[in-house]
Amino acid sequence: MIDRGHALPIARQARALGISRSSVYYRPRPVGDGDFRLMRLIDEIHLEYPFAGSRMLRDMLRREGFFSGRRHVATLMRRMSIEALYRRPNTSRRHPAHPVYPYLLRGLTVTRPGQVWAMDITYIPMSRGFVFLAAVMDWFSRKVLAWRLSITMDTAFCIETVEEALVCHATPEIFNTDQGSQFTSMAFTSLLEDNGIAISMDGRGSWRDNVFIERLWKSVKYEEVYLRAYGSVSEARACIGRYFAFYNARRPHSSLGGATPDESYARLVPENEAALITAA
Repeated sequence: MIDRGHALPIARQARALGISRSSVYYRPRPVGDGDFRLMRLIDEIHLEYPFAGSRMLRDMLRREGFFSGRRHVATLMRRMSIEALYRRPNTSRRHPAHPVYPYLLRGLTVTRPGQVWAMDITYIPMSRGFVFLAAVMDWFSRKVLAWRLSITMDTAFCIETVEEALVCHATPEIFNTDQGSQFTSMAFTSLLEDNGIAISMDGRGSWRDNVFIERLWKSVKYEEVYLRAYGSVSEARACIGRYFAFYNARRPHSSLGGATPDESYARLVPENEAALITAA
């Protein structure tokens, strides 16, 4: 995909292909075998029990035969950018200069594609190291509209993902994220406001506010990521890309009446039809 011997600079090749320049130069970060196994198991437990903090995770790991101290578990959680998810007033790690927007989806009945989009970032383990995956999803249809891999959780790759979604699809009415510094940054919120999109943000640590994309992460990891050991970012990108193509076009959803995300996104559903989504 990237030709390092080509006269065209690598940065321009990456831009033309729509991939993050940093990932082109990336070599998997060295992680000790013991820590890598712990991180993989922590990620799996976190998907099942998102409320588990470092102490609970430490005890769960011991039941699996992994004896590690709470501080080490907390260090690995920070490295993976995950934390226990529950409501905690005034303890957000967002940038203090960034505004936080209200949650607009509570009680809202989502009746059609393009009404609400959501975005989040998750940790992706590789054979030796890890990367981060960002995705934009349509709430009604569950369709993945755009996604990106990056070696860091910076704002730039989040903006690139949203820009791709806006180029390829009609502009949504509402865009929902968590309160991460990438999403509260001026560059990110200005992109949405400049396109006339209302900004919605989850309550602090309230994973249920963005439940559909949390379910997406569980599907991606159990149906794709955990079945492989990616040796490079390009391999991870190719495999995850194939999975999302399957997820959108061929994977039926019981909540969509057995339809696929592509099928649900392609049609405008009348408000009196049974398949309505009401946010919690």
